[in-house]
Amino acid sequence: MFNNTKTEEKKSVAQMVNSSNLIAKETKIVGDIITQGNIRIEGVLEGTLDSKNKIVIGESAKVIGSISATEAEIAGHVKGVINCSDILFLKKTAQIEGDIFTKKLVVENGAVFIGQCNMTGNKPTHESNGVKPKAREKELV
Repeated sequence: MFNNTKTEEKKSVAQMVNSSNLIAKETKIVGDIITQGNIRIEGVLEGTLDSKNKIVIGESAKVIGSISATEAEIAGHVKGVINCSDILFLKKTAQIEGDIFTKKLVVENGAVFIGQCNMTGNKPTHESNGVKPKAREKELV
């Protein structure tokens, strides 16, 4: 009886991690999104986007806010900090306004990036780099 419950919980977690979420082209979300699985944004998001797996920002998408994932592929517009613990792909249509923190970066010819890039994969705290969050945001506007 108890073993069956644990097996069902493990299946449930595996399904969540392997699931994919889609925010369609005509959709606008104001708020934070946190997911264990993959997510693809084709619409507009004003807020934080956090995934334990992969994030795809489509060509028609616009994200105003921070992005955090293991892996990300960006073809649209992002205004905010991007933190990828593994690899970040910037497609030729990508437009990035903000800082990037990643271990590996792949940039296609044509991508636009305005900001700083740290390729250690570790996002420093605002205290350690001496920049306050609001002051940093004003620089990007």
